[in-house]
Amino acid sequence: MIPNQWYPILLPEDVTDDKPTGVRRMGQDLVVWRDIDGNLVCQDARCPHKGANLGDGRLKGNSVECRYHGFRYGPDGACVAIPALGSDARIPAALSIRNHPVREVNGLIWMWWGEERPEHELPDVQIPPEVADNPRLHATMHWTRPVHYTRYIESVLEFYHVTYVHRDHWFNYVDYLFLYGTLRKLGLDGRERYLAATKVENSHLETDGQTLRYSFDHVEEEDPTNANHYDVTFTFPSMSHIVSKQFEVTAWFAPIDDEHTEIFLRWYEFPRLKGVLRSEKLRRLVPRLSLYMEKWVQDPQDVRVMLGQEPKVSARGVSKFIPVDELNAKYVSMRTRLLQEAAEAAEAAARREAPAEAEPAPEAEPGSANGVAHASANGTANGTANGTANGAARRTARTAPAADNDRVLTRRANGTRSANGTAANGAAANGATNGAAGVEPSAADQSTAEASTSAR
Repeated sequence: MIPNQWYPILLPEDVTDDKPTGVRRMGQDLVVWRDIDGNLVCQDARCPHKGANLGDGRLKGNSVECRYHGFRYGPDGACVAIPALGSDARIPAALSIRNHPVREVNGLIWMWWGEERPEHELPDVQIPPEVADNPRLHATMHWTRPVHYTRYIESVLEFYHVTYVHRDHWFNYVDYLFLYGTLRKLGLDGRERYLAATKVENSHLETDGQTLRYSFDHVEEEDPTNANHYDVTFTFPSMSHIVSKQFEVTAWFAPIDDEHTEIFLRWYEFPRLKGVLRSEKLRRLVPRLSLYMEKWVQDPQDVRVMLGQEPKVSARGVSKFIPVDELNAKYVSMRTRLLQEAAEAAEAAARREAPAEAEPAPEAEPGSANGVAHASANGTANGTANGTANGAARRTARTAPAADNDRVLTRRANGTRSANGTAANGAAANGATNGAAGVEPSAADQSTAEASTSAR
């Protein structure tokens, strides 16, 4: 997945006012709901208490309630109620869930996936004018498929596969009849014309920021009059818009995880039917019927092929592209570049946030070498002894009742550290003093330190 991008996750009608909606996107379990003002809220779905999925919970007041123990979380992610502790309970700040920026744009719900930024610093959701300003009536559906989103995107960025993948199912004859057949033959020549137009000609590719525009013709080599023109607009990270004289569709591909993709498909009214169907309800019905056909007939034919592809993820160097794959090749190269840029930005941010390296210590005076060595030896012994004593304290503490484990562990470990620290400090002080004077530590000092170490 390409970081620092907006991804569609749901349709607005998927999120109601009466219950939370659980969904998995970008490899994360999310809960999406509306607060009492109707604003969208998107949060990590796992309750930090015991990991239950908040998508299976309820809406209570202005919060989402975990169905396991009733913990409630507000729109900002903070826990606002723990019934088992009562209404006056002091709630730890650690009991909170992460919020994700979310917006409702162009009939879809979008989530920002990437580095955390203030709301005012987030970019706008990128919708090209071919989609944002489209006046046609349309219908939108979404469904899940067990393929990686890169393979899915590749399949809609070229069309010369259609005459091989979509030729045999009986329902394809509906397409042949109405979309590709001639009026002179009452559409009965549709299949013949559809299968004959296999050559790609007159292709042209343009790049506009993160949007690619590609046009081409599918032509019958023996009869150039049998040709279909297509315009394809692709906007990163995952939107493809396709226009021909027969149909117009927009598809968005949202990664669920590394093996599953959610496809959002929008089908627009058919140009040929607009002048025939006067009823707006019928004009809306036809695109919806087309979506059902795509979901249950056409798309499974593509998915069957994609499931057999290896490797499962497309990347630079995976495919041996031919000249008419120029849009596929451009997508792969730009995706690679965007991934690299995101990785470099993340590394730079990590370096900025990392603490400054400590300055090297000044060289010790010759006379202090013995003192430093002696103190270091005592410190090493003390650390070893502390580790042993603390381990014993932990083993002892684990036998205490469960409710008191943390308190017992803290008390015993702290007591051990306090006693050892006093002995170590005394020995270290002697060593430092002797070293500063430029003399060897006395036998009494050494025996005291050794006795202290032995006792520990």
